[in-house]
Amino acid sequence: MKLPKSDAKVVERFADLVPHDPRVTTRKMFGNPAAFVNGNLFFGVFGAKIFVRLSATDVERAGREGFGSFEPMPGRAMTGYAVIPDAVLREPSRVDAWVGRSLKFAASLPAKKTKTARP
Repeated sequence: MKLPKSDAKVVERFADLVPHDPRVTTRKMFGNPAAFVNGNLFFGVFGAKIFVRLSATDVERAGREGFGSFEPMPGRAMTGYAVIPDAVLREPSRVDAWVGRSLKFAASLPAKKTKTARP
């Protein structure tokens, strides 16, 4: 499967939205920029889309606000992840609130163990 390349404007928007929190790191995921807290993915870019990781309650709320399913492979949605709609991305306070919810939720999850490099 060929992964979509990140859209330059979306990558710039993502960079502006990454929370200034010492626990947050960024690296590539699916060949696109992504943000992690304690090793847990919480926010990222996939082609021309920006997605967040949410609690079950927030996924329901996000659906009511027009968020879509995050499907890196068509028809195979990632549970607990949602694509932020353009209407929300255009409103700084709303998008910041959703990214904040995502960070808070992911930070509450058990930290991922770092992988050791193979010899």
